[in-house]
Amino acid sequence: MSATTVFKYGDHIIKIADNSGFCYGVKAALDTVYRTIEDEAETDRKIFTFGPIIHNESVITELEEKGVSICSSPEDLDADSDVIIRSHGVGREIEKKLRENAGRVIDATCPRVKRIHQLIKNADEDGYQTVIVGNAEHPEIQGVNGWCGGRAFILSSPEEVAEIPSEKPLYVVAQTTLNDGAWQKCVQKIKERFPDAVINRTICKATADRQHDCLELAKKSDMMIIIGSRSSSNTRKLYETASSVCKSTFFAENSELLPLQEILKCNRIGVSAGASAPERIIKEVIAHMSEVITNNVDEANDMNALMDEIEKTLRMPQRGEIVKGEVIQVGPREIYVNLGCKKDGIIPKNEMALEPGQDIETQFKLGDIVEAKVVKNDDGEGNILLSRKKIEISEHWAEIIKAYEDKAFIDVKVQREVKGGVIALYKEVSGFIPMSQLNDRYVEKADEFIGQTLTVKVTRVDQKRNKAVFSHKAYLAEEKSKKIAEIWASLKVGDVIEGTVMRFTDYGAFVDIGGIDGLLHISEISWGKLRHPQEALEIGQKINVKILSMNQEKGKISLGLKQLTPEPWSVINDNYKVGQIVKGKVVQIKEYGAFVELEPGLDGLVHISEIAPRRVNNITDEVSIGDEVYTKILDIDEEKRRISLSIKDAQAEMGNEAEEAPVEEAESEAEEAPATEE
Repeated sequence: MSATTVFKYGDHIIKIADNSGFCYGVKAALDTVYRTIEDEAETDRKIFTFGPIIHNESVITELEEKGVSICSSPEDLDADSDVIIRSHGVGREIEKKLRENAGRVIDATCPRVKRIHQLIKNADEDGYQTVIVGNAEHPEIQGVNGWCGGRAFILSSPEEVAEIPSEKPLYVVAQTTLNDGAWQKCVQKIKERFPDAVINRTICKATADRQHDCLELAKKSDMMIIIGSRSSSNTRKLYETASSVCKSTFFAENSELLPLQEILKCNRIGVSAGASAPERIIKEVIAHMSEVITNNVDEANDMNALMDEIEKTLRMPQRGEIVKGEVIQVGPREIYVNLGCKKDGIIPKNEMALEPGQDIETQFKLGDIVEAKVVKNDDGEGNILLSRKKIEISEHWAEIIKAYEDKAFIDVKVQREVKGGVIALYKEVSGFIPMSQLNDRYVEKADEFIGQTLTVKVTRVDQKRNKAVFSHKAYLAEEKSKKIAEIWASLKVGDVIEGTVMRFTDYGAFVDIGGIDGLLHISEISWGKLRHPQEALEIGQKINVKILSMNQEKGKISLGLKQLTPEPWSVINDNYKVGQIVKGKVVQIKEYGAFVELEPGLDGLVHISEIAPRRVNNITDEVSIGDEVYTKILDIDEEKRRISLSIKDAQAEMGNEAEEAPVEEAESEAEEAPATEE
């Protein structure tokens, strides 16, 4: 997040500091991990990160569930392992050992840290005493020190400047996440003792900007929430920066660790997030704080004011008790009831729960005993205004409470948007749907839901205060789970099913087969060889595929396309015979001949002696890869799966003119085409 975001809830204001959340290096490293997971999805290779890829427990847990483990020693790895170097980087010797032990090393070191590695390495080789200002226990510092043979002096405070060896000239760098104030104090002491020292301020600009913005926001806030892990260096520095000017400063790694009672006491709340805090968690923290504020029991709170307004609307200005009385008069628009007191009660038609087509005179008779709720003590004409509908509302509340207890779903109609969500109506009862529970995707504005009927789960009930909270998101999650289970149950290995090509990777295409994706590996697309799936497929294309394997536990389905057509060698005798003239494309050239593709998965060899009716020294003088040529089948060896072809015999039988035309056309196209790498 790079722009100030402000949320207002009555007297409460929540502000998010500029430059909060992921920095470039952390985001790039995390993206690298997710790409590696995708690349190795269909292999048995193990994926490791050398140390935690990010200081955030929820992200680490998510990666563990996807099969990513953390290793702390190169000896933990083997040839079947992929290891990802995190953004902090590692020392030269560690990197060497990783490359010796692991099958593949993926370097996700932050480019800014990489630059420090080079600076410190060059300075050490040039004879400088290298100095790194930062925390000696931080993995970034340990990695940087590893690029000068561990000979750097790690400086953590100005007082330690006196201990720096003075035999060599000084070269000074900083930890990228160092507090700028701490850097300035150390530099001042260094210059006093070593006036000729070479000083390179390598603090990441994003870090400096984040700390500056956090400080400025903290000065104007009653409370500061710092989102991130206590184990994160830059997050701890944000906490130190904020707490220096704002006494009520708290850590919150996620929304569950918020100091809720303290939040309700403060009107101006500032939020900053460390470089290891995902935007998803920042949004969840803000949404949770917003919901807590809007649901606070304090009557000054906006949400309670809203609920009070609903209560007044539904229950009329003067809420009364439930009464019973005898019907003493029945009319087309109302009935009068004797309540046993000085005033009679009146129930107008609009306060009766009549079904369509029903009328008052057929539903009520003189002498009937009816139950109703007092709406007004005086309707303006000396009667007590009663309502039968209010009785039914109690029945509707009973239905809501039962749905809550049974964890069942009910249908509600969305009425209007309010702060933090929408008001939805279940029969005669109004409830609240928080914005975060309107859908299974992020919803910023509720316009599209107004007027819609939604199936919801009841998540909270307080009948005394006439409050109910609903969640459409919970319903969608359960329905999605049921649908996916139904899809899995309807499929079996060997089925041929229609799918839609959704996206490509280097190793295949993902195909939507009715709600879940299956992998169509590149080797299963065609009997021939493909360099990339897009050579045979297009995004959005409808294709029939065969289910080759299923693993519901891992959620993986392998698909095949080539299996829907015969393997070329299995029907070779139906389509090809010795002596036949066939057209093909040159796909490979060797010193001893050229391979011609007759159809995907079926290649034949034109020996160098069969290229032309004359002696050929260099095959590329006669044909090029991609040329379409006519050949004659000389031999078919089914056992060895070999086809021998002849261009010169085809020319002899067809005549030079028939053969030269496609070759000349190919040469002309080659001349017009731009040069490419061989």
